[in-house]
Amino acid sequence: MYHNSLLSKGMVATMLAQFFSAFADNAIFFAILAYIRKLQYPEWSESALQIGFVIPFIILSPFVGQFADCMSKGKVMMISNAMKLLGAACICLNFSPFIGYFLVGVGAAGYSPAKYGILGELTSGNNLVKANGLIEASTIAAILLGSLAGGHLADMNVSASLLACVLMYGFAVIANIFIPKLPAARKDIQWNIKSMIKDFSKTVHIILNNKLVLYTLLGTSLFWGAGVTLRFLLILWVPAVLNITDIATPTNLNAVVAIGIVIGAGLASLLVSINNTLRCIPAGIMMGIAVIAFTLQSNLIACYILLIVIGALGGFFLVPLNALIQKIGKDLVGAGSVISVQNLSEYTTMMVMLGLYTVAVSFKISIITIGVSFGALFAIVIFLLWLGLKKNAINKSIKNVN
Repeated sequence: MYHNSLLSKGMVATMLAQFFSAFADNAIFFAILAYIRKLQYPEWSESALQIGFVIPFIILSPFVGQFADCMSKGKVMMISNAMKLLGAACICLNFSPFIGYFLVGVGAAGYSPAKYGILGELTSGNNLVKANGLIEASTIAAILLGSLAGGHLADMNVSASLLACVLMYGFAVIANIFIPKLPAARKDIQWNIKSMIKDFSKTVHIILNNKLVLYTLLGTSLFWGAGVTLRFLLILWVPAVLNITDIATPTNLNAVVAIGIVIGAGLASLLVSINNTLRCIPAGIMMGIAVIAFTLQSNLIACYILLIVIGALGGFFLVPLNALIQKIGKDLVGAGSVISVQNLSEYTTMMVMLGLYTVAVSFKISIITIGVSFGALFAIVIFLLWLGLKKNAINKSIKNVN
C-alpha cells in the first residue's frame, strides 16, 4: 500500500532500522580490524576479512531475493538483523573474527533486497527517488557515525567497540518491529534449491536482456566496488603519506567521504527525477578524476575537501541509479529479485576490484600509483557506461515503463 506522506510510520521505522544496522555494519569493520591487529594476525588477513564478508552475498544471491519477496519485508529485515547480531556476539564470545564477520555478511546479504525492495511498497512515483535519497542519507549518516565510533572506540578499548556493535544491531531488530506488515510480493515461490536456482537464473536472463537495467547495474556495481577499494586505499594511504598508524585517522577520512555522500544524495533527490536519470552519470566520471587528485595530495585540508567532493559526486551518481533499478526491476521480475541480482553484480565487482588491489599491494606497487590507476580506470569505465546508456535512449525507455 502506498502512502501519500513520504515520512509515513513505515518509512520512519525503515530509516531507523537502516541507521542502526548500517551504524553497526561500519563500526564492526574497524572494531574487528583493531581486534585482529591486537592479536597480531598477518597483514593479508585484513583483506581476507572483507572477502569473508562479501562471499555470502555471492553464494546466497540466488535465494535472498526470493526470501525477501516471499514474506513481509519488515520481517525479512528483522531476521537478517538478528543474524548480524549473532555474528557480532560470536566475536565478543571469542569465536574466530572471520566466522563472526561471515555471519554478519550472511545477515547483510538477506537484509539488502528487503531494505531497498520495501521502498517501492511504501511509496511510489517521484517519491521513490526522494525515498531513496532519505534511505541513502540515513545510511551514510550511519556510516559517518559508525565509522567514527568504531575507529575511536577501537583505539581506546576493542571489547567496548564490539559490544557497542551488538547493542546497535539490537536496536535495529527493535526498529524492525514497527515496520507495517506488508503483503508478500510473490506467492508462487517454491522452497527447494533447484527451483530457486532455476528461478534466479531466469531473473538473470531477463535482466541481461534488458540493456537499460544491465547498464544501470554496472553503474551501481562499479560504485560499490570503488567504495570498498577506496576504504582499503585510505588504510594504506594514511601511514604512507601522513605517517599516521592509528585506526581512528582512516575512519575519520571515511567519515568525511560519508558527509559528501549525504550531500550528493540530497542533491540527487532534488535535482534528478525518474525521467532524467542520465544526468547523474557525469558525476561518476568526475568522481574518478577527484580520486586521482586526492591520491596526489599531501595537504590535509585539501584532502578533506577532495574527499567531501568524492562523496558528493558518488551520492549524486548512486541514488538515481538505485531508484531506476527498483522501478524497472519491480515491473520485470519483482523488486526483491532484481536487487538480489544487483547484490550478485555489486559484490562480484567488489571481489574483483579488491582482488586486483590486493595483488597490486602484494607486488609492492606504491599506493600513489594504485590510487591514480584506480581513479583513471573508474572514470574511463563510467564514461563508456554513459555512452551505452545514451545509445539505449534511457529517457525514452523510462517513459515507456511508466
